[in-house]
Amino acid sequence: MPAVPDVTLHDGVQMPQLGLGVWQVPQEGTVEVVLNALSAGYRHVDTAAGYGNEAGVGDALRISDLPRQDVFITTKLANEQHGRERTLRAFDESMAKLQLEHLDLYLIHWPTQRDDYVETWQAFAELQREGRIRSIGVSNFQKTHLRKLIDETGVVPTVNQVELHPYLVQEDLRAFHAEHGIATEAWSPLARGGQLLSDPVVTRVAAETGREPAQVVLRWHLQLGNVVIPKSVTPSRIASNIDVFGFTLSDEQVADLSALNRDERTGPDPDTFG
Repeated sequence: MPAVPDVTLHDGVQMPQLGLGVWQVPQEGTVEVVLNALSAGYRHVDTAAGYGNEAGVGDALRISDLPRQDVFITTKLANEQHGRERTLRAFDESMAKLQLEHLDLYLIHWPTQRDDYVETWQAFAELQREGRIRSIGVSNFQKTHLRKLIDETGVVPTVNQVELHPYLVQEDLRAFHAEHGIATEAWSPLARGGQLLSDPVVTRVAAETGREPAQVVLRWHLQLGNVVIPKSVTPSRIASNIDVFGFTLSDEQVADLSALNRDERTGPDPDTFG
């Protein structure tokens, strides 16, 4: 099985740099998908209350019989559950579905436009102090959102999970993360496939390395220091996506892929979403 390196978060928690994302995986298929990933060597699974498949992730973890400490589990707060009391209730509901006593990483899924995410963040910190969450972070936060959290609470997120791929390099945001010790985690790391994976630069680098286009893009992420959570339901693709530790890209190849940036999103803009 591939040896996936860990990223050490600023609170000392170690997080596998590559994991399985289960966005849009139906609840009835989640157990099989997660078990396939665990068999392929994945030890990091990323879900969310909004995905509707936390129970499937929990069932797969139980069926796998892997030691709890060997699998890193992330889930996220649903957008309508901001605020202290709703956050605490939502966390309990997620934990019941996941069948866990503690969570490795809890993320605010979106800042939304209601500006109540600071109160939510204070509830996250409370849960962490109680030992129910090992690490706390955010998702889809821009610099303005991050500054507000840090300035008003003094608690710096360990992770910001954002859309990131060669068509959306997020250089400015990644620099802010580096300045504050926030790990960058990429959702949609392959830009949902399609155009990116057939881009002439990607296919050229794939030919030069003897690898698949998706592997080349995932390797680009890893060499930038990003955490990646590619989603797939196909066993062969699940196995291929983790087989990215036996080769490296040259500095020139990394630069060529970064130069594809178009500031092009496949998902919502955090500044207007919600």
